[in-house]
Amino acid sequence: MGARDPHLEPAVPAAALDAREYAFDERDFARVRDLIYRRAGISLNQNKQNMVYSRLSRRLRAHGMIGFADYLDRLESDAGFAAVENQEFINALTTNLTSFFREAHHFPVLEEFLRAARQPPKVWCAAASTGEEPWCIAMTMVEAAGARPPGSLLATDIDTSVLRTAGLASYKLEAAQACGEARLRRFFLRGRGANEGLVRVRPELARLARFGQLNLLDADWPLLRGFGAPVDAVFCRNVMIYFDRKTQKEILGRIADVLRPGGLLFVGHSENFTDCHQALALRGKTVYERT
Repeated sequence: MGARDPHLEPAVPAAALDAREYAFDERDFARVRDLIYRRAGISLNQNKQNMVYSRLSRRLRAHGMIGFADYLDRLESDAGFAAVENQEFINALTTNLTSFFREAHHFPVLEEFLRAARQPPKVWCAAASTGEEPWCIAMTMVEAAGARPPGSLLATDIDTSVLRTAGLASYKLEAAQACGEARLRRFFLRGRGANEGLVRVRPELARLARFGQLNLLDADWPLLRGFGAPVDAVFCRNVMIYFDRKTQKEILGRIADVLRPGGLLFVGHSENFTDCHQALALRGKTVYERT
């Protein structure tokens, strides 16, 4: 849940606050925190006020609005405006930091698990971001399958803008080199001419993945029904850190419900859920098994 991280964004000096284009006070910030929590489950820390101003001020400019109160009033009470803007509001406040084979220790575990599968596996990547993670999962599925059908992959994200990038499946060669030369040759096409320095996922790999928008807070996950739950493995890495403990427990319970017994849940390096759900048992480093 892309390559920006609010933790890395510099604090705005006090003098710069006076030069802000729009007034933005504690009341405005509290309204934003409440809205993003109710609509996406994201629990914004108190120190994210500068980040929120920076990102949402672009939305005010896009609509020619005079202030945050006007924007938030319309988002909460104007159904027509909210129908168009709600997703942009969520996109603006969603953090997308990803790379190819990030947290690489997960992929040998996944490959070993898939090799033992008795039928073509189903894998859900619940925070697809700009696509690097699901394409790494897809490569691992192909490598584990050998001559067998590799299975199918559902890749979702709450942010529609990053999903558009993921669907294009085109990346800078420099970024894709983390895959290694052998995988670059096998799974990517290299750009020429105007596309020099870019690579694109080969069509035969791209066909494994289905991308779609999904809010983990939604009461229903229709994409999971269409995909055919239960699934064999779920990647939900570095997402839960943006939720409070109550929301974490609720979502983990629902993930456990769509995982088959013996299925695996892969989470982020700073996430620990040993006390969150009795059906999930720690199997390895940030890997849980559905008991």
